[in-house]
Amino acid sequence: MPDFDDCCDPAELLDLSGRKGLVVGIANDRSLAWPAALHFRQAGAELAVTYVDERTKPYVAPLAARLEAPILLPCDVNAPHELDGVFDAITERWGKLDFILHAVGSVPPGDLHGRLTDCSAEGFTEAMDVSVHSLIRMARLAEPLMRGGGSLITLSYLGGERVVESYNVMGPVKAALEATVRYLAHELGPSNIRVNAISAGPVMTRAASGLTGFAGLLDATARAAPLRRNIEADEVGRAALLFASDYTGGITGEVLHVDAGVHVESPVAAAEMNSKSEES
Repeated sequence: MPDFDDCCDPAELLDLSGRKGLVVGIANDRSLAWPAALHFRQAGAELAVTYVDERTKPYVAPLAARLEAPILLPCDVNAPHELDGVFDAITERWGKLDFILHAVGSVPPGDLHGRLTDCSAEGFTEAMDVSVHSLIRMARLAEPLMRGGGSLITLSYLGGERVVESYNVMGPVKAALEATVRYLAHELGPSNIRVNAISAGPVMTRAASGLTGFAGLLDATARAAPLRRNIEADEVGRAALLFASDYTGGITGEVLHVDAGVHVESPVAAAEMNSKSEES
């Protein structure tokens, strides 16, 4: 097994030996998908890993090597043939798939930084296609490979439930993603395929760094959350491992908040989060 010196404990309690998983969304070692992939591999799963394009490949390929991933392929979800190619490779090598981590999202900067009111049709379409419809496409392609059941996991954020200043168009997009989780869970449940989301608290990833006022949001979240801190990326990874395992065999259609509890706080705390986001 590879050396996972930056991950908690080399002996996972959850066993994924013999299972095959697809991880879509590793951009670098600060991506939320990365600690999840570490935990999957550490628990014994064999992984297929994707990268968006040749520009990102140099950042992802060394991580895939650490995971001993036998499949490393480009996958720009805006290009349906690339997603099809990934599943063709999985079918050819493994003939089955046990779980997927879907951790992708994209929106043009002008639409992300501007008001939802002013969002372009093109920007809204791109955000919905990359963040939401790609999960639907993956579910369709995965269904025949998950003959004995499986698990689809995606990543969301509190901005899909309540207004978070500067989250803008991604708020409605994450709301749509969470609704999609519920409908896919309903449709795929008879095949014993579970579909769940992790609503992660703010973590400084490359994607998050593009949000206006993110530093202020981190500060306000840490003060408002019941645990009085922000989460760590590894905590999201452990939750993903749980969803990939049999320990959550009876859970589907769920949005699990891994956010230090900030989602339970009052509108006053939410107002502070918004004001701090505006100030920074």
